[in-house]
Amino acid sequence: MKWASAIASQRNSKQTLDELFEAAAEQIKEQLGNSSCDLLFCFISPHFVPEAESIASLAQKSLNAKKLLGCTAGGIIGGGIELEQVPAISLSAAHLPDVKITDFHIEDDELPDMDAPQRKWEELVGASAGDTPDFVLLPDPFSFRIEALVQGLDFAFPQAVKVGGLASGAHQPGKNRLYLNEQVFKTGAVGLALSGNVVVETIVAQGCRPVGRTFRVTKCQNNVLLELDGKPAVQALYEVLEGMTPKDQQLAKYSLFLGVVMDEFQETFSPGDFLIRNILGLEPSSGALLVGELLRNERTIQFHLRDADTSSDDLRQLLKNYKDKHKAPPEGALLFSCLGRGEHLYGTANHDSDCFKTYLGEIPLSGFFCNGEIGPIAGTTFLHGYTSSFGLFRTKANGSDN
Repeated sequence: MKWASAIASQRNSKQTLDELFEAAAEQIKEQLGNSSCDLLFCFISPHFVPEAESIASLAQKSLNAKKLLGCTAGGIIGGGIELEQVPAISLSAAHLPDVKITDFHIEDDELPDMDAPQRKWEELVGASAGDTPDFVLLPDPFSFRIEALVQGLDFAFPQAVKVGGLASGAHQPGKNRLYLNEQVFKTGAVGLALSGNVVVETIVAQGCRPVGRTFRVTKCQNNVLLELDGKPAVQALYEVLEGMTPKDQQLAKYSLFLGVVMDEFQETFSPGDFLIRNILGLEPSSGALLVGELLRNERTIQFHLRDADTSSDDLRQLLKNYKDKHKAPPEGALLFSCLGRGEHLYGTANHDSDCFKTYLGEIPLSGFFCNGEIGPIAGTTFLHGYTSSFGLFRTKANGSDN
């Protein structure tokens, strides 16, 4: 297995998409050497949508890519660089011997019912659960029920990793583009199932820290949180707020979240044990909180805060944990990062890419800034926000033994 990553931009010039693609492709060819390009990921800024139809022919002409997957992106990541709101293109190429690559495009009305049997989901993506595939998913946020897809894939392929991001750059339906081999789509989702001599691992950095103590959900209705430890949810929240430092109280005004523990059998919890969800509103008269997750009684929750320092510390700790766990780094990686991260959050460019390089070295890394990120928490796949979700690729011989 061999990976390569490159980026090209119009920051100081007015090159066409063809010229930028060729510039990035030359970097890819230099890195791959004589190895074939079995899979090419291509992420382009929305400036090039009028030229989108040429992507497939460029991939064939420049790199003879056997498979192509990509989408439009509000920010481009590649070659250790993160470019936001700049006309740019990122390529990530992989030589994948003994790896089966199955590609698919799905429209929303093709999704099976949630009570459909496993074979319906296998037919949808053209893969068998017996092949133990892992998935890379690029949906359009305007036209597709992403959570229904990941829930169905979790049911049909429970051992599989599902990682990806929602196409971005557009502000209305029909303006994003999804690329799959020779085709360009305006709706639905495109993706790949990878099986054979490949291991896909994930790092999902939600960028939050817990505050206050944990609570038990004692009364709720769907996503309406009514009681915590037998008291109105708003009262429990006020108790946490009163115990915060003045700095955290200020932060809580615009950056307060709810963390839901994913493994109730644990006795102690660290940041990676929580699924982070938005607090959408509160009802002072009833004491209820409206949250961005379906809840059930007896779940454990803890309130969380997010800021640049917390987000950076969270990512660094997860990358360190990954490095400490593995004997060797992965061969390649994809980064699906929220549009709300990057310079907007950190005040500096290339933050997540630089962190990745610090802990894992010069691994080819490409990706984009997304409208939502896909990745697992405690073995269940979710659609996230404000998150960086990494997909890390290695051969099975270069596995994850401690």
